[in-house]
Amino acid sequence: MIRWIFLLLFLGGLYFYTLQALKAMHASRWVVVCYTGGLLVVYVNFLVHFLSYSRASGFTPIMSIAAGIFMAVIVFQLLLITLLALEDIWRFFQGVVHFFKGEKGTAFLPSRRKFFSQLAIGLAAIPFASLLVGMIRGKYNYKVLHYELGFEDLPEAFDGFQLTQISDIHSGSFDNAEKVNYGIDLINKQQSDVILFTGDIVNNKSSELLPWKSSFSRLKAPLGVYSVLGNHDYGDYTPWPSAKAKANNLQQLFNMQAEMGFDLLLNEARFIKKDGQRLALVGVENWGKGGFKKAGDLEKAVAQVEEKDFKILLSHDPSHWEAKVLPHPYAFHLTLSGHTHGMQFGIEIPGWFKWSPVKWRYKQWAGLYTQNNQWINVNRGFGFLGYPGRVGIWPEITVITLKRSAQEV
Repeated sequence: MIRWIFLLLFLGGLYFYTLQALKAMHASRWVVVCYTGGLLVVYVNFLVHFLSYSRASGFTPIMSIAAGIFMAVIVFQLLLITLLALEDIWRFFQGVVHFFKGEKGTAFLPSRRKFFSQLAIGLAAIPFASLLVGMIRGKYNYKVLHYELGFEDLPEAFDGFQLTQISDIHSGSFDNAEKVNYGIDLINKQQSDVILFTGDIVNNKSSELLPWKSSFSRLKAPLGVYSVLGNHDYGDYTPWPSAKAKANNLQQLFNMQAEMGFDLLLNEARFIKKDGQRLALVGVENWGKGGFKKAGDLEKAVAQVEEKDFKILLSHDPSHWEAKVLPHPYAFHLTLSGHTHGMQFGIEIPGWFKWSPVKWRYKQWAGLYTQNNQWINVNRGFGFLGYPGRVGIWPEITVITLKRSAQEV
């Protein structure tokens, strides 16, 4: 009960404080009514979905949309309040100056300026609009990123070998089959030798994949489609009636991936052979720092792999790279990860600038990184989770060509 009181007080405070900007602009009564009514619709819509939420059913696409709109409104209000508070501090100091100057007839707290209120609303509207557009267009704004990496010890038979990486499908979040199928066609269009998926095919339950199973079954590559598990694939974030039910859910996910033509690597390796030479694809289960599942076992995965083999590692969480992969006696030439989604929000100018709040949590969070002559690519994800959109950090299809040469990007 107390938390609901605090929530209502918080929302009420946001409303009344931001209302001051409209009053300073001498907004008409109808503008105030529309603002008030719009907020009530957003608040009530969110609260209705929030009250109906259960961990067992998880977030539905409709719930995610309600949460996304609510978040956009809250961001707008918080930014507006921040700007208004800065003006209030300035108004307060103006009042202090007037008081000590003894300027009679001057109000201690000067009136809020119309221009500043207009400016504050305009600035606050930018992230608000961006978040809404990100929900409408950003979440399916697939980008194909091409890289070329050179390795002196790449077997000659694999000079020019091309792979396509996708990650973080999160099929339980999809709400547009046409757009998803467009993304799948875009993957196939790259005509890579292999397709590599680096985990999180669902949000919580294997049943989320059922409506999309036939779509992802269309992914084809001459030398195969390979996958690993991500932290969401284990069903750890939803309650189960029994341990057996949870185990059955995971087994069903295994079965569906096999039926889709995905070769799921569970701490094991596969060898791709060509002209008497081979390349090792190594796949580990999820291993992440902090409270994330640590089922990944590199030693088990490379049991049949030789130190001299050229190795591509599929590991969902990029924190695994510095914690376990780089210190390993074997050199893993290329590690492919996902997990971060680039937080689905940030600013990128290709080749010049890249920023997202997720950089404060993960050192390697999007794109290519290198250390000790080893590379990692952190894919920004094919799908989305939580906020049903993307702003500045777009869904990614990565195409990497391996060359037998000096390293370059």
